[in-house]
Amino acid sequence: MALLTDRRTVLAGLTLIGLGGCERTREEPSTQVPLPPRDVAFDLSDLERENGGRIGLSILDGHRASWRANERFNYCSTFKLFLAAAMLERIQQGKEKADRAVPVTAADMLDHAPVTETAVGQTMTLIDLMKATVEVSDNPAANILIRELGGLDALRAWYRRAGDDATRVDRLEPELNRKDGDKDTTLPFQAATNLNWILEAYQPLVFQSRYRPLWDWLIDSPTGEKRLKAGVPAGWTVAHKTGTGGTGQTNDIGVVYPAMGDPIPVAVFYDAPESLAPETRDAVIAEATRRGLAALGHGTPVEGAAA
Repeated sequence: MALLTDRRTVLAGLTLIGLGGCERTREEPSTQVPLPPRDVAFDLSDLERENGGRIGLSILDGHRASWRANERFNYCSTFKLFLAAAMLERIQQGKEKADRAVPVTAADMLDHAPVTETAVGQTMTLIDLMKATVEVSDNPAANILIRELGGLDALRAWYRRAGDDATRVDRLEPELNRKDGDKDTTLPFQAATNLNWILEAYQPLVFQSRYRPLWDWLIDSPTGEKRLKAGVPAGWTVAHKTGTGGTGQTNDIGVVYPAMGDPIPVAVFYDAPESLAPETRDAVIAEATRRGLAALGHGTPVEGAAA
């Protein structure tokens, strides 16, 4: 079934990653053994030489486009996508209510609080806190959600239930954006795998309103317009979450939806030089995305790239 590309109905067309085109007739059973996914070779070394820093990329589309996919990167605000998924899971399980009101206090305030700063002394529902966290990356909203989820241990436990033993969960906002060894880091391949896990785990529930808002927020997010969104072919839909740190970290992860075909998890992390202009960092993310998708047969192949 082709995916619907209308931004409000795209979720209804979700299919499990890698299952497209697998129907066969009963009369002609297949004796073929499915091939394991393989890494598709492509090269980002010139981008790193020209701009400095280190790029990590993982794209899963049957096969894998990978570059430094098993190296650690500070994830910054990209974790907020998974934080919202963890809270939505609790709501689906009946352990929490989306409309529960939570106090917002002056003590909660941090830098970058576009939504919560207007609610100090009042309450916000969990669903509104999730929207603020995902759509505009509100930092106090994220910390409040972590608290209401049960703390960092509860968020860490969600990752482990998802099969993720690699992602580190060590600090709250804004400290988690500060580089400190392996603290608050992940692997690009792990981030893309987590996105794939969400697609598969929530597949039977895609029509339930409790889950649909997450994808609407990711699609509606105005952040990082020149990152993943600038690297996909025209007409594709991008549901994504950016992450940006004060010492060069420039990230974008999400699910991209071709006009026809299955959704594709994408994770791109860029540990850029601090001196590099923000718009150039964004352009590196976009170009890396374009090359990775092209290596998997989406878009225009990159001249001179490894075959």
